[in-house]
Amino acid sequence: MSVFLNLPKERILFKGEYFFIIKDGFPVSPGHMLIISNTLKADYFSLSKPEKLALDDMIDKAKELIEKDYSPNGYNIGMNCGESAGQTVMHFHCHIIPRYKGDMDNPRGGIRHCIPEKGNY
Repeated sequence: MSVFLNLPKERILFKGEYFFIIKDGFPVSPGHMLIISNTLKADYFSLSKPEKLALDDMIDKAKELIEKDYSPNGYNIGMNCGESAGQTVMHFHCHIIPRYKGDMDNPRGGIRHCIPEKGNY
């Protein structure tokens, strides 16, 4: 059973046909949110075509929710697919991570920094 299917209803900020949105329980930055599939799907590659299409609208909705309380300067949008990619909960979820000017010394390379030395180019 997925931990995401047992969340208290009050944690859900928005629910659509295929996904729901919550604040991340271990936020990387203020406003960090998760988009989670309503049904158990392993990762992005397990989503149906209609789910993949609906995900785009949910990303926009998460951004809207974040910007009600925060004023980020940018975003990282990410999905870890498989253990080797860092996925620890095997239930589809997409991270919407607000980024703020000065939150790290040099953000150049973004997610490429998850593998040491690959962000420097």
